[in-house]
Amino acid sequence: MARILGIEIPNEKRIEASLPYMFGIGRSTAAKVLDHAGIDPNIRTGQLTEEQLVKIAQVIQAEGVLIEGDLRREKQSQLKRLTSINCYRGIRHKRGLPVRGQRTRTNARTRKGKKKTVGVKK
Repeated sequence: MARILGIEIPNEKRIEASLPYMFGIGRSTAAKVLDHAGIDPNIRTGQLTEEQLVKIAQVIQAEGVLIEGDLRREKQSQLKRLTSINCYRGIRHKRGLPVRGQRTRTNARTRKGKKKTVGVKK
């Protein structure tokens, strides 16, 4: 397995398909990075030289792409900010309900968890 910025990516796949294994890099970002680095996207990751791997790492850092731990910390701090100022989105995050306006009368089971039946007493 090849290592770029301390992250293992698969050797047997094309480099364009291997880069999205890094958290924070998708298919379009991978294509941009390879274009800036001047590397053929169809080459297998295992066939890359050490200089090419270093070039990819330099391009990722030069473009300011947040990956792995830095990106996770950034997302966590944004979530913490929303909950601390008690805005609507922060409250929804706190309560474990859908944040983006979805209905909750039916559906929303992924966010709400297992169904809790409320019985009617006679």
